[in-house]
Amino acid sequence: MGNFGQLMDGFAIALTTHHIMVMVIGVLLGLVVGVLPGLGAPNGVSLLLPLTFTMDPISAIILLTSMYWGALFGGSTTSILFNIPGEPSSVATTFDGYPMAKRGEAVRALTLAFSSAGFGALVGVLVITLLSGWVANFALRFGSPEYFGVYFLAFASFIGMSGGSPFKTLVCIMLGLAAGTVGMDTISGEGRLTFGIPDLARGISFLIVVIGLFGLGELLVTVDEGYKFDGVKAKLDLSVILRTLAELPRYWATLLRSAVVGCWMGITPGGPTAASFMSYALGRRFSRRGKFFGKGEPEGIVSPETADHSAGSCALLPMLALGVPGSATAAVMMGGLMIWGLSPGPMLFSTRPDFVWGLIASMYAGNVIAVVLVLATVPLFAFILRAPFTVVGPLIAIICVIGAYTVSNHMFDLWLALIFGVVGYVFKKLDYPLAPFVLAVVLGDKAEDAFRQSMLSSGGSLTVFFETPLVGTMMGLGILLLLLPLVSLLVSAVSGNGNGPDVAKTPDHQTSRT
Repeated sequence: MGNFGQLMDGFAIALTTHHIMVMVIGVLLGLVVGVLPGLGAPNGVSLLLPLTFTMDPISAIILLTSMYWGALFGGSTTSILFNIPGEPSSVATTFDGYPMAKRGEAVRALTLAFSSAGFGALVGVLVITLLSGWVANFALRFGSPEYFGVYFLAFASFIGMSGGSPFKTLVCIMLGLAAGTVGMDTISGEGRLTFGIPDLARGISFLIVVIGLFGLGELLVTVDEGYKFDGVKAKLDLSVILRTLAELPRYWATLLRSAVVGCWMGITPGGPTAASFMSYALGRRFSRRGKFFGKGEPEGIVSPETADHSAGSCALLPMLALGVPGSATAAVMMGGLMIWGLSPGPMLFSTRPDFVWGLIASMYAGNVIAVVLVLATVPLFAFILRAPFTVVGPLIAIICVIGAYTVSNHMFDLWLALIFGVVGYVFKKLDYPLAPFVLAVVLGDKAEDAFRQSMLSSGGSLTVFFETPLVGTMMGLGILLLLLPLVSLLVSAVSGNGNGPDVAKTPDHQTSRT
């Protein structure tokens, strides 16, 4: 009841005319940031942060978090309409969102994405409300072995539960890990895989990889296969949105499972990107229509969007309760708190309860406002698809080039984006999944740092990953997931049904987009 009373006090602070207007402005700015590839929530919040120095801390943090929600929602827009993730965590949404839009169901796809995202976000905020009191004790148990256990579990789940060829998935993960090691070694300070090119010493930005693989790569595939960019076949009226909203409760199990995965990955260091990938893999494994994932299956949109937004919300919990940001955006916000003279951590709840609970209350209102705004603009987004490919194609290319250059204002990034565009084209033509490659690029450096720090602290002994029940459980689950494809092949061989070789081949064709 203590938390409930403080939450009511927070609503009294957040639901003022001034703060509601701040939420609306923040969400609209976030939608723009999320739609434009190359910006993303961390960069958008960073650009907006200097403007908040003259604001009071409560209004400032409400503005930043509202932009965060808008960016998360906006990232789904280009993922579905153009197969270009506006946010890294929106990559998994492209797998089924874009095919659904191509067959004329863009309004339905966008409505599914926004409504399930709103559900996931509200579940995440509810978790923050309920768990903010004792999450510090749990999260303090995480050291470098536990961090590595989370990342290892994310990689293993993709190999064991993706439904595609385990060998191809493993190859893509290894290539992604290699791409993630390019640049300066964070522990020794030595350059790796730079091949004497000074520009590679900075490493390869994940946003450059995404823009190349999904933006330019998709353009190359479209041109090669002679596709035409068809307009929207769905009617742009309110009835489509209402029918889709009525359809959402049908996926209640997917919504709950994805929300749990997202909350877990948001509180732990996994983050929204890993949560969306893991939830998509779980959805494909447990869905009755798993074989249709990658072809425009609604659950393929609901799964990653719900997990993405619940993780994005929960990522703020360790920042508030411990002063340990759970995502890049949370890290930028934590810097803002320090500039405003606030110290994130357990003491913040006792010294500035008005700030903490005003922020938590604004999360509820901000996400509701975000859902309303994005649903109101669904017809506008869907209308974009009416333009012919001769117009949309060059526009997408221009957006990709601007986005790639915006990452660090460096011309070399444009060449890298083009190279990864060719890589994406080759992967798609050979039916190699892009998602494991992207996941490895995102989490590879973090997993490596956690592993090496664990090895240094244990004197090189691998037993450090099984010393505590927490890390031992995560590592054990990861190992079981890695062995799952082998067990499936053995079961098929023992049963003597003769389907062993085909099991590894069929899903690749079915899920070539992933």
